[in-house]
Amino acid sequence: MSKSAKTKPAADAPEEIEECPRCGKPLPLCICDSVTPIANRVELLILQHPQEQDRALGTARLTAQHFQKVTHKIGLSWPSLSKALGRSVDPLDWAILYLGSAKVADLATERDLVAIDRKGEIEDSQRSILKDIEGVVLLDGTWSQAKALWWRNAWMLKCRRIILGPANPSHYGKLRKEPRRDGLSTIEAAGMVLSRLEGRPEIETELNATFQRMLTQYRAVQSTMPELAPKPKKRDYRRPENRRGKGAKASA
Repeated sequence: MSKSAKTKPAADAPEEIEECPRCGKPLPLCICDSVTPIANRVELLILQHPQEQDRALGTARLTAQHFQKVTHKIGLSWPSLSKALGRSVDPLDWAILYLGSAKVADLATERDLVAIDRKGEIEDSQRSILKDIEGVVLLDGTWSQAKALWWRNAWMLKCRRIILGPANPSHYGKLRKEPRRDGLSTIEAAGMVLSRLEGRPEIETELNATFQRMLTQYRAVQSTMPELAPKPKKRDYRRPENRRGKGAKASA
């Protein structure tokens, strides 16, 4: 093979789609112009796992655009909450949306946002606890990625734990499967948490509307630009059901 043949670029190489510098999405999926920042009282810290690369359907950066008091960081670990925020704060004044097995439906309460203790039981004085929360930490990524963030940041144990009991499943629907019925996208969770803590239902309404616009935009271009579809996840062969030969019929 000649030298010129080796260096000749492929004629049919696909062109890279330009990204929006604000939301990080491919430009055909960007809806940034429709987002207006909300003056929130309860601060938001979004910690995104670096391997969460779903540019098309991810919502972390879009969520961050919605609030004036918000910090969005990408990484695996931070020495403390103060380091993650870039200023000194007391983690006891903050809450984290907890990923454990506790479910609101299993607790004796009519609330859909609940503060729980380390045993997964409902805390006393819910009104007082929730009223005093100054900020909330949201972990962004797949279920396993979010759990990795939890285990890598010991300071999260000092934060209050809150859980959500949404009346309906995520609007992702079949586009992105959630591991639990009460699992929500980051933008849905942020809207629900802050609307409850601040007593402002319009926050949830506005963020859900943005999420719906994002999904509508995705569906509109999906058929004409299949390259924007999320890449299929690699099979995890550590799981028994994915191991070679699992469930295969024995030869006669």
